[in-house]
Amino acid sequence: MRTRVPQHRSSHNGSAHSADLGQLRIIGGQWRSRQFSFPMAPGLRPTPNRVRETLFNWLAPYVEGAKILDLFAGSGALCLEALSRGAGSALALDLSAKAVSSLREHLTTLRCDNCQVLQTDALQHLELQAPSSYDLVFLDPPFSQNLLLPACNLLEQQGWLADNAWVYTESETPPSSLGLPANWRLHREQKAGQVHYGLWQRTGG
Repeated sequence: MRTRVPQHRSSHNGSAHSADLGQLRIIGGQWRSRQFSFPMAPGLRPTPNRVRETLFNWLAPYVEGAKILDLFAGSGALCLEALSRGAGSALALDLSAKAVSSLREHLTTLRCDNCQVLQTDALQHLELQAPSSYDLVFLDPPFSQNLLLPACNLLEQQGWLADNAWVYTESETPPSSLGLPANWRLHREQKAGQVHYGLWQRTGG
């Protein structure tokens, strides 16, 4: 789904060209088949529908009522998918003003009031002591910027994760090679094109 670098067009700006816009479709839940546009930008790499479907099949028993943290939210597809499937609340972060504005507009269209969207640098935000813990984290940063491992370490160190939290990652290399926190257990991993994706479960502090 996801996030990345500051984006240059708004999906609801009359001056935007269709080539500047990506399309996302919610796959399941109460908003199934709803479609939205979002602003494209270099480095934006939306999670493909097939990968999202696989991920949410893995997560099926755990999404309802979960507290979601979507770092590097980008198009917002993973966050919206989780909310559609019954997540209790969500916090979505992105550095791009255009991405944040677009996601907020989608939430308004859906009359969804249980998701907060912040324009902020994800790593700087994670350096704060967490005000509460999250059950499910989506972590799909821009590639080749050394963001994944620092983000994972901060999630663990600053108290952002519930005891048995689930963390979804996308990366250029296999999840098992990432050197993530030792108390994270790799539950599932697959590859789609050049992207490796994995689902981890935290097993305690």
